[in-house]
Amino acid sequence: MGDDFVAGGERVAFQGEPGAYSEMATIQYFRNSNLVPLKSLQDVFDGLSHGDVDFGVVPIENSTEGSVNETYDLLLDTHFVVSGEIYLRVRHCLIVNKGGGSNIGSVYSHPQALAQCRRYLQERKIAAVAAYDTAGAVKMIKQKQNMGVAAIASSRAAELYDMDILENGIEDNKNNFTRFLVISKTRTKSTGHDGTSMIFSVKHIPGALYSILEEFANRKINLTKLESRPKKEKPWEYNFYVDIEGHINDKIIKEAMESIRKKAAFIKILGSYERAEFL
Repeated sequence: MGDDFVAGGERVAFQGEPGAYSEMATIQYFRNSNLVPLKSLQDVFDGLSHGDVDFGVVPIENSTEGSVNETYDLLLDTHFVVSGEIYLRVRHCLIVNKGGGSNIGSVYSHPQALAQCRRYLQERKIAAVAAYDTAGAVKMIKQKQNMGVAAIASSRAAELYDMDILENGIEDNKNNFTRFLVISKTRTKSTGHDGTSMIFSVKHIPGALYSILEEFANRKINLTKLESRPKKEKPWEYNFYVDIEGHINDKIIKEAMESIRKKAAFIKILGSYERAEFL
């Protein structure tokens, strides 16, 4: 852990280096907290498991590139609770060392960031090289003092590492948002503006998925997300990840869960949380 913790503040882990988008999302949600940068998403979950941190902030999906599958897999195997939600507008910058910028042949960044700038890089014939983190890519090219390469990261990362921004807003889709989840060991109370996330699998009988979705439809419970992920232990079988509007303690949600538990082969409630405003 870092040495710059705020005395008495909550310890909140995120994946990446200072200046990463995950750090920006964490700052947006938490105030006066001790931020703990960790190398991987697995490290964030492990930090919670070992009691080293109180909360974790993890990316779950991007509006243009889709879901972060590793996060979904970690949520399946954990006993932690989803207790918050964050939407972050992502603006990518092309960042170079001071005095650099001419004849950029390659650019380093997280695979998601590279994918979000795919057209920009192709048009300029810049080779994309994957790195473990956006801000980490900036830190790396600064340490190597390589003038012929760039990184894609936030303007905050450029400022933190004293680098130059060649161009701001290079993402292909300007309506580029990443959704983050807050994970912890504490379940939340209803706020009246909540969402609930869950995982379930179905029995191998005709209409199994329809019969479960019908429980939501009959009660006019709005599904905001439905996505399948393959089961690791059984080829061609799937878990379904679902987000709905409402809190697990709401009477109508409780009724739906009671009926669904009788029909599903497996169900896990990840947690209920106050829904984030989509700005």
